[in-house]
Amino acid sequence: MTWEPELEELRRREALADQLGGSDKVARQHHFGKQTVRERVDQIVDEGTFWELGKTAGVARYDEHGNLIEFTPSNFVFGIAELDGRPAVVSGDDFTVRGGSNDASISAKREASESIAAEMRLPHVRLLDGMSGGGSVKTIEQAGRTYIPVLPGWHTVVDHLNIAPSVSLVLGSVAGFGAARAVASHYSVMVRDTSQMMIAGPALVEQAGLGAVAKEELGHADIHTGNGAIDDAVDSEAEAFERALHFLSYLPTSVDELPPIERWDDDAARRDEWLLSAVPRNPRQSYDMKAIMASVVDEGSFFEIGRGWGTSIISGLARLDGVPVAVYGENPMMYGGGWTADSCRKLTRLIDLASLFKLPIVHFEDCPGFLIGIESERNATVRYGTEVLVALRETQVPYCTVVIRKAFGIAGAANRKPGTESMRMAWPSGDWGSLPLEGGLEVAYKADLAESDDPEGLKLEITERLNRLRSPHRSAEFYEIEQIIDPRDTRPMLCDWVRLARRTLVPAPPSWGYRP
Repeated sequence: MTWEPELEELRRREALADQLGGSDKVARQHHFGKQTVRERVDQIVDEGTFWELGKTAGVARYDEHGNLIEFTPSNFVFGIAELDGRPAVVSGDDFTVRGGSNDASISAKREASESIAAEMRLPHVRLLDGMSGGGSVKTIEQAGRTYIPVLPGWHTVVDHLNIAPSVSLVLGSVAGFGAARAVASHYSVMVRDTSQMMIAGPALVEQAGLGAVAKEELGHADIHTGNGAIDDAVDSEAEAFERALHFLSYLPTSVDELPPIERWDDDAARRDEWLLSAVPRNPRQSYDMKAIMASVVDEGSFFEIGRGWGTSIISGLARLDGVPVAVYGENPMMYGGGWTADSCRKLTRLIDLASLFKLPIVHFEDCPGFLIGIESERNATVRYGTEVLVALRETQVPYCTVVIRKAFGIAGAANRKPGTESMRMAWPSGDWGSLPLEGGLEVAYKADLAESDDPEGLKLEITERLNRLRSPHRSAEFYEIEQIIDPRDTRPMLCDWVRLARRTLVPAPPSWGYRP
């Protein structure tokens, strides 16, 4: 006697699980330009490495003799796999079974996926499509009662944020708990035109008396990448998987390790001649900061995060001589690079990510200060800007600033991590002070200009006089800036710095809780 009959039963149940919600529901998924959850898993994981857990969990129906006659799998698939050769937990909603809602009995599997990721200290990639375990009013009839809202396993979702990288890919219409799981991550992506994210769907919005709206109006990717709820948007699921893997490549498997160094085919001593003329002499003329950043880091390594919001700051991950770093720079093409409330929120999030996973931070500075005006005051810019300075003070990773042009006011003080001798260097185009000369002159010399018979002539005379004193070399005389460098030497110097900085890093759990 063998156990072959039981194994045959197992294979039969696994085959039924592979059918998901049935051929008609799978066809409907494909009709809307979306893959099934199993197709998604196969595409993102390394071939042959997916170790699925709970595959045969679901709802079964038996005849009077106890024989299985019908089986509907749980609408949640998860397991452990390798992503580019490194272990991770991958989980996904199956929209073909009750739209991923809670009345398809997925709670235990979903909670297990989060717990295993936390206990095994592994990255977690969530493939979100539907309610992601959220409730449905049909549950009332099925359970014979209503229930007070709880978030099963939410504590584990939160705890995992401080243990290992978490990535959420919004691949369909996600609402309620699914939306909360999407943003409770270190990095999130939506697929344009085939995914939406919302607190509640169109039916509930209309029922609340807020009018008839389409789901695209509520939760299109452009909305959420514009307000910062989602980090990035892409045009296909394949691109979403690619960006998830790219993001993870900069980070360690958990906080118990340092980020991985990769061999990069780019000379650390490379000097780009065009950097010598990258910054125009006219201080009112803008230039391409992103091109400077991409030129200085390892070629092709700049991975921008949050390009759709807080656009006066460019932020992301990159490599210097193969070492992963967090990088940011003010964008003179947007508000002159002034810090807005949104750009400050984006920057704080980047600093916290770098702190958590031990990424040295490089700041390419051209900061005229906080953006001023009525809207800036209404948006509490000073509060969010202060949060940045607090985050800088609290971060335990090395910090280096290259002053490309401006460094003014409170925001301009981010040229240094407060209370440290963090590395600083400035290009010859460096220009700094408490206020920009162009705006502060009329305030500082208001009385003189009012008494003058020729205020415009006096203003020009004062400008010329002050301009003779604003050379960065004068600041260097007083050791207010450590070094003025040839722009072409920026990459070699940063590569030298990052090799030294890497030596100071020690893997350690954070002393604070990461807030997405």
